[in-house]
Amino acid sequence: MKRVLILGGGFGGIATAVAVRAQLDPADQIVLVDRRPSFVMGLRKNWALVGASSLAEGTRRLADLERGGITVVQGDVTAIHPADRAADVDGRRREADALVVALGAEHDAERVPGFREFAIDAYDPDASARGREAIERLTAGRVVIGIFGVPYPCPPAPFELAMLLASRFAERRTGASVTVFSPLPLSLPILGSAGCATVESRLAGAGVEFLAARQATAVLDGSVQFGEDRLTFDLLLGVPPHRPPAVVVAAGLTRGGPWIPVDRLTLETNFPGVYAIGDVTAIPLANGQMLPKAGVFAEAQGNVVAERVAAGFAGRASAARFTGEGACFFELGAGTAAMVAGRFLADPPDVRLSEPSPEHLAAKRAFEVDRLQSWFGR
Repeated sequence: MKRVLILGGGFGGIATAVAVRAQLDPADQIVLVDRRPSFVMGLRKNWALVGASSLAEGTRRLADLERGGITVVQGDVTAIHPADRAADVDGRRREADALVVALGAEHDAERVPGFREFAIDAYDPDASARGREAIERLTAGRVVIGIFGVPYPCPPAPFELAMLLASRFAERRTGASVTVFSPLPLSLPILGSAGCATVESRLAGAGVEFLAARQATAVLDGSVQFGEDRLTFDLLLGVPPHRPPAVVVAAGLTRGGPWIPVDRLTLETNFPGVYAIGDVTAIPLANGQMLPKAGVFAEAQGNVVAERVAAGFAGRASAARFTGEGACFFELGAGTAAMVAGRFLADPPDVRLSEPSPEHLAAKRAFEVDRLQSWFGR
């Protein structure tokens, strides 16, 4: 009997578990570990904040994966032993023949003084209800959506939230305005200057103010501080800085860097039989940028790892490679969405923003339904 140990029950971890389960002997064991009892689709966070839909509709119990032959362990990963392909879960050692690290990126709000006191974390599902209630109460004033550090998961999401809020405020005929700030010089640098000009034009057309190259140093009661400058707000929805889990750093997997370096085609780490996928990794692109942290890439990487693990167990070579092709949805309000799509590993990366359409929004909704049904069943 072989055992695959997958650390992290997010998009990439679940995709890996389901894919590898389908390729191995039923006697082989797939163990998925996560501290949370459930999984929620990340694309729902903006819908929940603007009151378009609930988080609950996109939430599933991880334990339901056991119907498909996956063993789910709820607990904290307290140590990783990559040289032994093992990990401690709540202090209990679990060994495996293949280890997949899919623990994602953690929020590091403490890095910004005042963030926890005066901002609502737009990426925290537990803060969603509070954020929605604050938005509903707002009849005037300024909503600021702040990006407090890079990299952060799902780069279009803060701009999508701005567009959805602007649309929501227009429908309600409130006097509220929306401002977005970022430490980056462009909105979505992967699109290049021309693509970013299109994004920023759409923001302006919706009445959204975009402030580039603004690195926040602190949050005060009613204002964000940028060195000597301040930006006032009536409601602050923040995207906090992100960091790798401490247990990943302690295991030596980051090799002194901020994220886990992997072979960009095979997702192998420098430890035999140990893979890393998703937001916890760093994959450089030909233009000097990094592969965006997005669920669609974590899923594709999980599928590659599943094939390579199955091939290794069977004693055969695998041709599975991560191609870097993918697309992210960018909802723009008014019943439309665009796509940020292309070949991210090309030299140079070939990534473009599509025209918005109702069909892209329908595809976004279908994407969620398809993943939830294929992973968890009805």
